[in-house]
Amino acid sequence: MLDNSAATVQYPVTQRAFGLAILVLSGLQLMVVLDGTVVILALPRLQDELGLTSSGSAWMVTAYGLPLAGLMLLGGRIGDSFGRKHMFIVGVSLFTLASLLCGLAQNEAMIIAARAVQGTGAALAAPTAFALVASTFAPGTVRNHAFAIFGSMMAVGSVGGLVIGGALTEVSWRWIFLINVPIGALIILGAVYRLRDTTHQRLSLDVRGAVLGTLACAALVFGATEGPEFGWGSPIIVGSLVAGAVLLVAFVFAERWVNNPLLPWSLFDHRDRVATFAAIILASGVLGATTYFAGLFIQNVVGYSPLVAGVAFIPFTIGAGIGTALSSKLAMTVAPRWLLSIGAAILVAGLVFGSTLDRGVQYLPTLLILFVVIGLGIGMAIVLIPLCVLVGVAPDDIGPLSAVGQMFLNLGTPIAIGLLAPVAASRTLALGGRTGSPTGMTTAELDALGSGYTLVLFVAAIGALLVGLIALTLRYTPAEVAQAQHAQEEAQQG
Repeated sequence: MLDNSAATVQYPVTQRAFGLAILVLSGLQLMVVLDGTVVILALPRLQDELGLTSSGSAWMVTAYGLPLAGLMLLGGRIGDSFGRKHMFIVGVSLFTLASLLCGLAQNEAMIIAARAVQGTGAALAAPTAFALVASTFAPGTVRNHAFAIFGSMMAVGSVGGLVIGGALTEVSWRWIFLINVPIGALIILGAVYRLRDTTHQRLSLDVRGAVLGTLACAALVFGATEGPEFGWGSPIIVGSLVAGAVLLVAFVFAERWVNNPLLPWSLFDHRDRVATFAAIILASGVLGATTYFAGLFIQNVVGYSPLVAGVAFIPFTIGAGIGTALSSKLAMTVAPRWLLSIGAAILVAGLVFGSTLDRGVQYLPTLLILFVVIGLGIGMAIVLIPLCVLVGVAPDDIGPLSAVGQMFLNLGTPIAIGLLAPVAASRTLALGGRTGSPTGMTTAELDALGSGYTLVLFVAAIGALLVGLIALTLRYTPAEVAQAQHAQEEAQQG
């Protein structure tokens, strides 16, 4: 509920897009995106030095992603309630401190706990950073340029996370986290000096819903991820799965009866929108699982160093960029269901072929072409699906609905990795192999390890197929998508 007695703070806008303000805001965005992927190519070193198990490796990604996705909507509302600049600084400080703890970690439990704190800090800082772009820069061309710079950090971070992570891991895996400490300190200083706080209104915060939803996902993912380790009949696993289901039911009821829910059920009153939400989670899960397990495959099985593995992924990002450009251009004339279905078909073909690979695969031409093809399919889907969420939405609802779409986009990856890691481990163990560090493994054990990874690529192909089938049910027209894109631009311009 809004408290109309809240003090109104007037703030000036910036008349130039490039400067310290956008460096501060886009710098945070870059760090948040980087830390979602930077750890992937460091996992083999972490397995060697900290003794990370197969499930522990999955938690390195999941422990960061779950709080980031689950608390993102709450983080945005906290910024609106208590001042965006203030909460931005708090979020960056928490993220920076957690990065330091990650870099100093001495065991699996410590680093996973610190990753969860990192995700919490990111959930507080990232939505307030996006909102501060809108409130800091003057409407029109200046704000458009600022959003373009801010948005480009997603692409830069996707590539840079793998390349930078690989390069730093060659020195020490600890540096992929410690590098955030001086950068975070500079961002905090820049925010204190250059950013101005916004008008803030006291909102009723649905803390209960955010906590219930995040804990429900965490409990379900824990049960699925640790099942092979503890045994599926273990009281810990059964209890975790039951608790997750109970918490999920409690979340549904809590959201139905709260005055200002994080996830209003009115968002699900349109069949096409529900289908689009499902496609977002699936596409995000396919992207996250493909990157994660392909990264492990080319290091643990094929034998690439972290730096070489990072560079090897660059064609994947190039393919994604081509797919994004094609999809954005054709969306104005071709119905979304056909574009998404074509992208999904390309992705299915690439992932099915990838599931047949073994440790003797050559980078040229096989992996290079495969990475470009998979990236192309992902790029065609990932830019168009979130836009479909906004079709037919009132201008005042564009912002909140975009935030919900981003939440689902961030939620798919940790859930997919958490659920598919035990699938890979089970296949490897069934073939007589072992999980964890590949150091000292026999040829047969490496083959078993690789078979587990490639099985996940086949499962990801099934996920991509489901995205394509869901896409065929969408009834959106090119004109509606164009109108949604225009409405989104107007909402950003304020």
